Amino acid sequence: MAGNTVEIRWHARGGQGAKSAAIMVAEVALEENKYGQGCPDYGPERRGAPTRGYTRISDQPITAHCAIATPDVVVVLDETLLESTNVTEGMKEGGTVLVNTDKSPAEIRKELGVEGGKVYTINATQVSLDTIGRPFPNTPMVGALIKATGILQLDTILHDVEKKFGRKGEKIVQGNKDAITRAYEEVKSE
Repeated sequence: MAGNTVEIRWHARGGQGAKSAAIMVAEVALEENKYGQGCPDYGPERRGAPTRGYTRISDQPITAHCAIATPDVVVVLDETLLESTNVTEGMKEGGTVLVNTDKSPAEIRKELGVEGGKVYTINATQVSLDTIGRPFPNTPMVGALIKATGILQLDTILHDVEKKFGRKGEKIVQGNKDAITRAYEEVKSE
């Protein structure tokens, strides 16, 4: 893997939108003249079962087409997974963890036993309820991810939301844009 490639592993439960978020971030990378790859990793799981998604972003062509075992960034859409899944398994030294929770980054760092690297938290579910009116944590998590990593520009993400959701009406577009922007502004780090 090229040295300028960022690998992101998403942890969620079926129905929380990790697949959609992983693919959206990869597609937005293409709009910024980067290479992007996004894919899910799940079998016949049902809604609520643990799932994973993967995103790669690079300035060079991406030749790997496999799961990400050593991510630079780990994004957790459901904090209950912290009890049953080692979400930081294989994470690169100095990696970044982003968790959807109302806990502080220090609390999550302690809970995960993460030394070094960066830990970010955002209550993405609440942001989603406030802006979209439904519990879709994936959309605000994209905003928090952009702020935490700087891998993409906020304006490009917001433009992509207009393109993707435009046919669903202005209320849906604005709710998703507000969710991304609010999470971008409110994500906490330690």
